[in-house]
Amino acid sequence: MSETFDELIKQIEGLRLNLVKMKEGRAYTDPEVIKASRALDEVLDKYQELLFHKA
Repeated sequence: MSETFDELIKQIEGLRLNLVKMKEGRAYTDPEVIKASRALDEVLDKYQELLFHKA
């Protein structure tokens, strides 16, 4: 896994802000909101995996 904790945290922060902005005026089931949520989930999974490998 080539990403560092800092890189993943920056990605998580950016994707989270994007999701919050995208959600404004849209339903949680809107395809674009779901796409943004899945992108955030993928990076969160990478972060969690990196945490478990460090422990």
